[in-house]
Amino acid sequence: MSEPNVLMQFAPLVLILLVFYFLIMRPQQKKFKAHQAMLAELKVGDRVILSSGFTGRITRVGERFFNVEIARGVDVQVERNAVAAKHEE
Repeated sequence: MSEPNVLMQFAPLVLILLVFYFLIMRPQQKKFKAHQAMLAELKVGDRVILSSGFTGRITRVGERFFNVEIARGVDVQVERNAVAAKHEE
């Protein structure tokens, strides 16, 4: 009897890792890059949806935080990553 090839023993593992990369990791990386690009483009006056579900208008853009007006006269300071999406009107 001959020994099974070492490459053939690891082929299923390599195949699983490739499928995992292309179905899970790569789309997540693309989504993360798109979100970072959206955050970089935000400016004063843009309407946004926060991860908490609130919507509001950006009143001040800082390096790490945004000020968002969620109601007339109510400004909240949120971290950049708390902005889930830009609300297109």
